[in-house]
Amino acid sequence: MRRTLALALLAIMAVASNAFAGAEARITGKVLDGATKQPIKGAVVNVVALSGRTFKQDFKAKDDGTYAIFLLDGTIKYKFTYSAPGYQPYIEDMKLKIGGEKNEKDVFLNTGSAAASQGAQAAVAKVDTSVAAFNEGAALANAGDNDGAIKKFTQAVTEKPELVAGWEALAKIYLRTKNYKSAVESANKALALADDEMEMYQVLFEAYTATGDKEKAAAAKAKLPANATSLFNDAAKLINAGKDGEAEKVLKQAIAADPAFPQSYYELGMIYVRSGKSADAKANLNKYLELDPNGKDAGTAKEMLKYVQ
Repeated sequence: MRRTLALALLAIMAVASNAFAGAEARITGKVLDGATKQPIKGAVVNVVALSGRTFKQDFKAKDDGTYAIFLLDGTIKYKFTYSAPGYQPYIEDMKLKIGGEKNEKDVFLNTGSAAASQGAQAAVAKVDTSVAAFNEGAALANAGDNDGAIKKFTQAVTEKPELVAGWEALAKIYLRTKNYKSAVESANKALALADDEMEMYQVLFEAYTATGDKEKAAAAKAKLPANATSLFNDAAKLINAGKDGEAEKVLKQAIAADPAFPQSYYELGMIYVRSGKSADAKANLNKYLELDPNGKDAGTAKEMLKYVQ
């Protein structure tokens, strides 16, 4: 039985990995002088995730101005800051094309007066401070310090009110701590800045459901994506990272988005197998077999049902 379970767990990891394949993104281009159109030596591209996860990294361009950036998760928006000594930075929020599609962008930087340069440096410093506060908040949240995380996230959005990731983080942590009013307020702040952030509609749905506001809960649910594939891919990545608890929530979102998507029930059932929740495991694995009796994981599902009897 241990061997059967081990094989099943290996099978789920393979499925999850394959499901997430193709979500990465690549962007290439050159950083050039706006006046001479010549390459700029020493250019740096700073990339910061704006939602979904914590990511911040510098990528150095080559002496010929070319740069190439690979991002594992291309499903979310990033802030790109192009900079070089003596030049004013160029900042743009972008959501790249994924699945091997090309993203190409040449950026032209301009030199400025000393006052302009100082102003640009001050602006960059302010952005960096807000991002630093956000990253500190994320670390505190991961450590379970909800109050400390809320203070840092609040600092981040106070310094930079347009920081979508900060409002999203506040919405999620307020939902976690059952401060539903603040969760709703923060989620709406995020959506006012980026109305395509589906996670915020999920926060609104859960918060309104918890407070008994059925009408607003239904309105939020109606905004959730009708296609469960992207949610399933997010869950697959969480499973691969060993974060079953988070994956469980995302799989439930996928099922809410598309109740006839069989693979979501299979992965959810396997999570419950691993956590020892036999009744929930049986219910979801049976639902998977009902929807896809001859699916590629049908054999494993049947074996697992024997295990959880």
